[in-house]
Amino acid sequence: MTAVQTTEQPSEQSFGRQSRIIAFVVAVSFFMQVLDGTIVTTSLPQMAASFGVVPVAMSIGITVYLLTMSAFVPLAGWAGDRYGARRVFLASIAIFTVASLFCGLAFNLTEFVIARAVQGIGSALMTPVGRIIVLRSARKSDLVHAMSMITWPALTAPVLGPVLGGYITTYLNWHWNFLINIPIGIVGLGLVLRFVPDPREVKVARLDLTGFLQSAVGLTFLLAGLEFVVHGTTGLAASVGLIAVGVVFSIIATRHFLRVDAPLLDLSAFKIQTFAMATLSAGTASRVAINATPFLLPLLFQVGFGLSAINAGAYLLVYFAGNLGMKAITTPMLKAFGFRSVLVVNGLISSASIGCFALLSPSTPDWLTYILLLCAGLSRSMNFTALNTLAFADIHAAQRSSASTLSSMLQQVSLLLGVAVGAAVLNLSRTIYGGEMLTPVDFRWAFIAIALIGVVSSLRFLRLPHDAGAEVSRHNTRK
Repeated sequence: MTAVQTTEQPSEQSFGRQSRIIAFVVAVSFFMQVLDGTIVTTSLPQMAASFGVVPVAMSIGITVYLLTMSAFVPLAGWAGDRYGARRVFLASIAIFTVASLFCGLAFNLTEFVIARAVQGIGSALMTPVGRIIVLRSARKSDLVHAMSMITWPALTAPVLGPVLGGYITTYLNWHWNFLINIPIGIVGLGLVLRFVPDPREVKVARLDLTGFLQSAVGLTFLLAGLEFVVHGTTGLAASVGLIAVGVVFSIIATRHFLRVDAPLLDLSAFKIQTFAMATLSAGTASRVAINATPFLLPLLFQVGFGLSAINAGAYLLVYFAGNLGMKAITTPMLKAFGFRSVLVVNGLISSASIGCFALLSPSTPDWLTYILLLCAGLSRSMNFTALNTLAFADIHAAQRSSASTLSSMLQQVSLLLGVAVGAAVLNLSRTIYGGEMLTPVDFRWAFIAIALIGVVSSLRFLRLPHDAGAEVSRHNTRK
């Protein structure tokens, strides 16, 4: 992407007030977005009854959201440069909020699907552009603080969403699962208008329409195939076919980006080892473990152990507390030990805690389960923040927009891939053992498989140099 960047505006003090406020504003919007994606699943049966359709038909509401988001994510970085990151971020929040209103007011499935499609467009622009805003506001030495603040929604919302959605659906009605976004969105808009600056880019290249269409088709088909694998809404052959088409178009788009003078996405970021490892290779495998665990845990407690949604939610809240608890010491840990050591050692701890879930049973004492959940949440939080920060540790100003978009695209892939791997192992184990329903044995194998993936990804970070990202972590490698 060709652009002349505006002058950096770093804070005068270490992660000054302005940078903190901007990161908080972006985090509020991210929380609304991620919460919506997890809270809606709890109300699908009630929505189906309201619309007069069978529950399985409601899956289209999730699928269409995913597809429109996939199609427009590649456009986010260019749009932020062309029209101004602040303006595009405001537009994304407004689109998402208004679409949430129409989702909550929908009278039939058609109206709901249209509103969800529009909501997906707002979501596609929100994450990459919001991250660009944060990257511009903070100096490298402040990046750990900034990324820690804007990654907590991705850690907490998937755990909190099902619990909150269950309460809302039970004690209010499904409409409020969407209407809850309205006040959050309005507050977000006000905070952006008040605190986020509006630097402009100049001489932005024309839209690479060919690259946009190729990458949009590739990502859409790839994520659709993974989504269908998770939910089993199509046959395995059809899902694999969609994934194959997505991979082919992704390869075609990659070749296009490498050939043209002004590509929609600048792939030069992948030449930077820290970005490539944190987002594409070891980072993707690590995120598979990170994303599979919140999918498997509720199923273990409710399906494997037969607990109610409320009792399962109590366990998940401990896991949620662990995710939040690590935030206070993430920066000191990275400063003391550096990215390489943290990603290796903490990654192994995280993998061990995931593997220990395979040992749980309905007779396991509550206190022991709580300790394990807390440890798993703490280590998961550290890994997630370290990965997201390391990805941008060595990114140059001219690469930020494309790097942010690429990171968002790959995180979407790893999110669904983690859930797909977890679901695939569960179904494979069930088939081998000949059971009609999932049993604790099936979950045991799923957690073991995910833990092994985590171990392998953690050890791959040994390839990083000892001083990787030292300018960001402020780790003194001469000690």
